[in-house]
Amino acid sequence: MTAVLQRFTEVRREEAAPVLASALSFFFILTALMVLRPAREALGMQRGIEAIRWLFVGTAVVTLAVNPVFGVLVSRFRRLVFINATYLFFAASLLVFYALLVMAPAAIGETSGMVFFVWFSVFNLFATMVFWGLMADRFSLEQSKRLFGVIAVGGTLGAIAGPWLASRLAEPLGTAGLLLVAAGSLGLAVLSVRAVAQLQPEHARPAALDDPEASPAVDERAVIGGSAWDGLRAVFRSPYLAGVAGYMLILAVVATFIYFTRLQMVAALGEDLDMRTTVFAQIDLYTQIATLVLQALVAGKLMKHVGVPATLALLPVTVALGFLGLALVASLAALVVFQAAFNAVQRAIMRPARETLFTVVSRTDKYKSKAFIDTFVYRGGDVLGAQVEGVLGRLGTGLPALISVSVPLAVGWAALGAWLGRRQERQAEHRPAAAPAETPARAGVGAL
Repeated sequence: MTAVLQRFTEVRREEAAPVLASALSFFFILTALMVLRPAREALGMQRGIEAIRWLFVGTAVVTLAVNPVFGVLVSRFRRLVFINATYLFFAASLLVFYALLVMAPAAIGETSGMVFFVWFSVFNLFATMVFWGLMADRFSLEQSKRLFGVIAVGGTLGAIAGPWLASRLAEPLGTAGLLLVAAGSLGLAVLSVRAVAQLQPEHARPAALDDPEASPAVDERAVIGGSAWDGLRAVFRSPYLAGVAGYMLILAVVATFIYFTRLQMVAALGEDLDMRTTVFAQIDLYTQIATLVLQALVAGKLMKHVGVPATLALLPVTVALGFLGLALVASLAALVVFQAAFNAVQRAIMRPARETLFTVVSRTDKYKSKAFIDTFVYRGGDVLGAQVEGVLGRLGTGLPALISVSVPLAVGWAALGAWLGRRQERQAEHRPAAAPAETPARAGVGAL
């Protein structure tokens, strides 16, 4: 496996084991998410598309409420403790939903379906946010440019394995059984995360302190400390973090525009449930294949050779071209191509590049500020995008108005991405090559 990685990627021999463990962790996390996604979509649409817009609002409110709780965990416990606690909490929640489905099936209705939709949406963001926070903590900036694209391949394989398992197991196990499969996958993710912690060195070697490719120093006994609200305050104090938040906000708005455009076009084809399911499945299939190809062949090399600024600007350029294409050919086939390209570039290229932005910030910001940006800010963008799309639809302007809003927004988004990439490079130049490990004394709280 090491030989294969070295032949087709820029993974070094000593990095192969932690990279494989990281990819395996992401595989299990995305498998759990994608096993549950069909149930989320089916339950959420019971009251129609308009109800989904308000479910986005509910998700944003719940996400804001959960953020301080997560901040307390980050402040008071060691990193591996709150990371494991996050995944185990969601696994336990799945067991509760399973018991409800099995022991009280009559209670499952529109209300419980909406609860599950909101819960899954919060779970989706926190599960991936915690994982990438760990990656930004474990790998240096130079390593992240080479390795994050490879690690993301594990998530794509999980995104393929999840629907495959759901299609194979839904009939013999039932929908309730899929919740147990997802809970088991999260348990395996916890074990893989612990493997990552053991395979990466606890402290940087003295000889590697001047090597920008060296892994950052890590002290597992350290506690981050501080307040549960530090992440929110840091975003408003730091232009760099505020820029990252703005980038995420626009991403969420644009993704929501595409999401509801897809719902509207598929709904226009008819009300047959099997037909709609088939169309959604085909879109997901094309997306995952395109993502896997880009991740395996392009992502790591692109960041390394063209830089983070150009890589971050690539998704906005894709969005602008995609909406212009819809202006010329407003068909479902054109939308399928657009969404496949958007999701592939987002997951294979933009996501690893965006995660490198957190390799040059403090450990507090890697977990607290990142949690606020990746959860509440992103869900806030969902709400904004859903409401704007809804207003344009009620005004009768529809797709043309959406395109007129999206293209200028994408241009500004590209400029912001390029600025963030250049700002990251400047911050990296002013940081030591390998910062000394945090100690419990520096963190302000005794180790637990």
